Amino acid sequence: MDDRNGYMLKGKLARRGYDWWWHSLVGVSEKTGEKQPFFIEYYVINPALGGTEAMLGQLPANKKKGIHPSYAMVKAGRWGSPDASGEKHMAQLHNFYPISQFSADPDSMNVKIGKHTATETRLVGSVRLSFEEALAHPEYMSDSGEMSWDLKAKKILPYSVGFGTSPFFRNINAFQMYWHAAGMLTEYEGRITFNGEEYRVEPETSAGYQDKNWGCDYTSPWVWLNCNNFKSGITRNRLTRTSLDVGGAQPVVFGVSLPRRLLVAFYHEGELHEFNFSKFWTGSTQRFDCPVTDEKVEWNIDAWTRKAKIEIRFSCPRSTMLNVNYENPDGDKRHNALWNGGFASGYVKLSRKTASGWEEIDTFDGELGGCEYGEYDR
Repeated sequence: MDDRNGYMLKGKLARRGYDWWWHSLVGVSEKTGEKQPFFIEYYVINPALGGTEAMLGQLPANKKKGIHPSYAMVKAGRWGSPDASGEKHMAQLHNFYPISQFSADPDSMNVKIGKHTATETRLVGSVRLSFEEALAHPEYMSDSGEMSWDLKAKKILPYSVGFGTSPFFRNINAFQMYWHAAGMLTEYEGRITFNGEEYRVEPETSAGYQDKNWGCDYTSPWVWLNCNNFKSGITRNRLTRTSLDVGGAQPVVFGVSLPRRLLVAFYHEGELHEFNFSKFWTGSTQRFDCPVTDEKVEWNIDAWTRKAKIEIRFSCPRSTMLNVNYENPDGDKRHNALWNGGFASGYVKLSRKTASGWEEIDTFDGELGGCEYGEYDR
């Protein structure tokens, strides 16, 4: 059994560590018929320090006393552009729970926070915070609003980064931040309600994704890009088993920062093409940059091995993106410009190595991709 989607906080990480299960997907508005991306996350931090109260690290009294955070959190929301009046129809919503109301399985995703649950096949939960509560409690790091969901999940394509998340490297806490995408392509089905508006989620249009991160701190820079909504540049047909996933940027191993590197995975109709720096025997090489402008964030990535080459050019309008909020296990909030979105679009060009040189397989046009980029405050 592959337990990489299970609960990871034991030993040192239980006292100084975090674990989360992230889900992003697309729903269709019952009112307008428009597609809308959402995210849902089940999160826990420093469980061994907790008890019957949620300890918030950004609460001034706790910061003054040097009390580190310890809580479970349900985080959910949606991305979106301002409407004609300038009102933004997007939010990140946080509800906190004491560790006494949290449980999780070390062998698979089976998480319970209060009455909210996440398993490999179903998600049920809700978040709610009033405008007055959000204003009065900046330590919640949350917008106001409400969202609920009841979703079935079916994982279609997984991605494991390899030996870096094996039991050996997990047991010795080799990496500062770990990543595993159990549902790089996941089909979701069910209902979402956001601020009173109903959305249906259908397997064929959900463009769903599920991954997890855990460790003792976050990476900087922080890069993530996923897209499960591609069309072939040759046939213009929608591709149901084509998926892109990019993660990483600054690996830290035993406290030592390595050169900036990404993990790139691309399924072309079920066939995996992997550009993984840790698998040195493949001859993996890459270059990338992620410029942030007033209008957009870009992901410009080139990677190649001895057998294949990939060119990725995606961007996301900043007007649709959130600055997502996390505090680390020490109670520090060092990421204050972590741009996160669900409207990334662009293309992927995939080529294979032949005796006469590089031969293009196809250029894939993608939209409604999940994305993230940010660096620590300087």
